[in-house]
Amino acid sequence: MAKTGVKARLLTGVAGLDDILHGGLPAGHVYLIEGDPGSGKTTLGIQFLLAGLVNGEPALYVTLAESREELQAVADSHAFDISKIEIFEVQPPELDQKGADQYTVFHPSEVELVDVMQSILSKLEKTKAVRIVFDSMSEIRMLARDPLRYRRQILSLKQFFVGRECTVLLLDDRTGDRSDTQLQSICHGAIRMEALPREFGPQRRQIQVLKLRASQFRGGAHDYEIEQGGLQIFPRLISAEHRPENIDRSELPSGIAQLDALFGGGVSRGSTSLFIGPAGCGKSTIATKFMQSAADRGERGIMFACDETVESVLTRSRGLGIPLERYCNKKTVQIQELHPADLSPGEFIAQVRSDVEEKDCRVLIIDSLNGLLNAMQGEHAMMVQLHELLSYLSHMGVTTFMVMAQTGVVGTQMGAPIDVSYLADNVLLFRYFETQGGVRQAISVLKRRSGPHERSIRELRLSPQKIEIGEPLRQFEGILTGVPRFVGDSKPLL
Repeated sequence: MAKTGVKARLLTGVAGLDDILHGGLPAGHVYLIEGDPGSGKTTLGIQFLLAGLVNGEPALYVTLAESREELQAVADSHAFDISKIEIFEVQPPELDQKGADQYTVFHPSEVELVDVMQSILSKLEKTKAVRIVFDSMSEIRMLARDPLRYRRQILSLKQFFVGRECTVLLLDDRTGDRSDTQLQSICHGAIRMEALPREFGPQRRQIQVLKLRASQFRGGAHDYEIEQGGLQIFPRLISAEHRPENIDRSELPSGIAQLDALFGGGVSRGSTSLFIGPAGCGKSTIATKFMQSAADRGERGIMFACDETVESVLTRSRGLGIPLERYCNKKTVQIQELHPADLSPGEFIAQVRSDVEEKDCRVLIIDSLNGLLNAMQGEHAMMVQLHELLSYLSHMGVTTFMVMAQTGVVGTQMGAPIDVSYLADNVLLFRYFETQGGVRQAISVLKRRSGPHERSIRELRLSPQKIEIGEPLRQFEGILTGVPRFVGDSKPLL
């Protein structure tokens, strides 16, 4: 099973965890899986044993905390077949008595640790299991009472497995002293699973490899979910690991000549564009025009709608002459409603990666960034994760459009909930302005990192079945303030 000098890697049965571990756990060692109650340790243990059965490796589940019926219930909830896993319920002597002497309730402190350990070692001597799970070490800790005695028992258990070519997972509830790192220091590797509370929505779960001796692994915290079928782990994205060759960096036009003139011919493929302005000024519509232009060229696009339903997106686009239904029916365009309150950053990034790498997505719209950030405002390092995501999309040649609504409607007191302009290659500014007793819309490119762009301000008009962009508003001043001053001889408005 193990090669000379190099330990083979065992798949854990969880694809995301194998990715984090760079291929799995080195065989023949003892590992600690610690976590809060309900964090999925038992599920991970069962998946680890089932992965061994696929390769013909005998599996043993030693349980001190749960009964066979409880383990079967967990397996049934995920549609796991554990009939070939040998389950050993550790029964203290008091519980093995028959008839009137049998106890139904016992306290761990009433049972001698030596009797329990002897029964476990006796079972291990008889079995030929290659993969073993102990559930849970907190029971052993309570029986030992004394930290020194507990450490000695764990060391003796570890010594027992030396030379037996067994890979062992020790499951441990973090219900006692959370500063106790005895198990972490003894084991070859340690993995922590946490259930983190949130102010709104379901709790968020994270997994982290604390150590893995003499082996590479992907550090940091990774989001995961417990779904029917087991754990779904979303490895932390590292954009530098994704640099394919021969990426198309040509210009992507919008299909509107005046808009393309603002960008100096269009936006570069693989770039990130931020469309920013007050609500209802046409940001989503202009982003949709770029996606339509790409779809006309056979490039697939996806819109993540955080603030609208699919029906409202289709209705709005239909009224402006953008036939999104036709592209959706051809599978060239996909509109996906996003429910950020039920989504972790890791899961969202995993959805994006799946669409890019498996479905060859070329254009991506996040509408809006406000909805995404507001729902995840309690998440730490959200901006760092967004930076990695945008860098990844750029490396993969995906043209990204982010829509962000500013607070306020007109005037100088316009603000954004968060500054992400430094992450964008292109910034397109939308404004309302007042003139001739009416409210008009203006559009201007503030930034284009990959080349020159037009610095003028043009009028934007959204009308039934038509999107119009006028000539530069050279005869107005103060348009971006919302209250312009007319300085020309005519009215260059649409």
